[in-house]
Amino acid sequence: MYKIKELDNGIKIIMHKFDHLNSSTLGFIVKSGSFYENEYDNGISHFIEHMLFKGTKTLNTRELAEAIDDVGGQINAFTSKEHTCFYTKVISEHLPVAINILGDMLNNSKFEENDIEKEKGVIIEEIKMYQDFPEDLVYELLDKMIYDKIPLAYPILGNIESVNRLNKKKIIDYFYEKYTPANIVISLVGKFDEVESFELLNQAFGNFNIGSKPVEYNTDYVLNMKNNIRFINKDVEQFNICIGFPGPSEYSDDIFPIMVVNNLLGGTISSRLFQRIREEEGLSYNIESSITSYNDSGFISVYAGLNLEQVLNVSKLIKEEIDKLKENYITENELEKAKEHLKGSYILSLESSFNKMYEMGKNVLHNKEIETPESVIKNVKSISLSDIIRVIDKYFDYSKINIACVGKIKNENKLKKDLAKVFELGGV
Repeated sequence: MYKIKELDNGIKIIMHKFDHLNSSTLGFIVKSGSFYENEYDNGISHFIEHMLFKGTKTLNTRELAEAIDDVGGQINAFTSKEHTCFYTKVISEHLPVAINILGDMLNNSKFEENDIEKEKGVIIEEIKMYQDFPEDLVYELLDKMIYDKIPLAYPILGNIESVNRLNKKKIIDYFYEKYTPANIVISLVGKFDEVESFELLNQAFGNFNIGSKPVEYNTDYVLNMKNNIRFINKDVEQFNICIGFPGPSEYSDDIFPIMVVNNLLGGTISSRLFQRIREEEGLSYNIESSITSYNDSGFISVYAGLNLEQVLNVSKLIKEEIDKLKENYITENELEKAKEHLKGSYILSLESSFNKMYEMGKNVLHNKEIETPESVIKNVKSISLSDIIRVIDKYFDYSKINIACVGKIKNENKLKKDLAKVFELGGV
């Protein structure tokens, strides 16, 4: 069973013991990501993630890495639209080392001018690398279309101009403004001694940014999706298309029913889209649907990578399968199979201590209920056909469809008109 406590400075910690494990996974999650940025500092959250690995007052970059490597552990971090997460995984006897290293990174990172300038070059190369991946580009374009004029549209990495604008003062000001005890949760999963671990965490993290005021975030926004088709003309071998509909937030009551629908539509290799377009017609190697969900909103997307000459044929088949879903919904047998798939994938995910650490910490950070395996399985089992009908009717709305395309396009206007005709979109 998990326990939630507070350190001296107010940082919440959530601990869940699993004595059958021989390891501990520790992370601290911060309410810092591109959603909390603006067009001028876009990318700063991700930049700070990098800078915390650039040395502290006591350890340089190599020594930080060696401290975890020397005990056979792992250390890493990532930034998303709404969070930054730093985490380690070590065998349980070395948990004090992991706590000390993460605490040192949070408390004592130096943010030296020379390191900042060098890291700009690294991150700009990272941005360029992603620009070479059309599948990443097409999802980024879809994000911009769906969240037009909303900070969720900002790319996590920022752009070359915004990264070049960053300086030491901006970075440190942002760090202490966003990295406050109220915006940080520490999550610990695995085998550990609760009393000793709490004391060590309090020593390592309990004085950080003490007395700082909580940041007031303006997170209210209205998602007003309208029909839109946009292109990035890029000389690549494969054409990439991504079709987006509005979807539920991560914490919506609709999230489990829409997961069932997604699995049946294109989320698995036995799904309708995969079987029809790849297996039966042989028109695309990669065809899938997915759900992207944030704290207060989300979207459902269908992606295909294919030959440009087949884009209209595949688009027609995608629309046919969505139309079948809207007209006939799903069968009771399909529902039961999809529910079993959800239960199975969830139970398997629990075998990852990282997944458990991150999900628990994220829920505490957003003041949401901690999901237990029992509650999740109960929610999945309770999904009914009427729930499926409700979410299909609610979210698969052609009046709010957005279509993003990346590839070598000879005539954008013609392709735009042809796609609009396929999906019966007026005024695009």
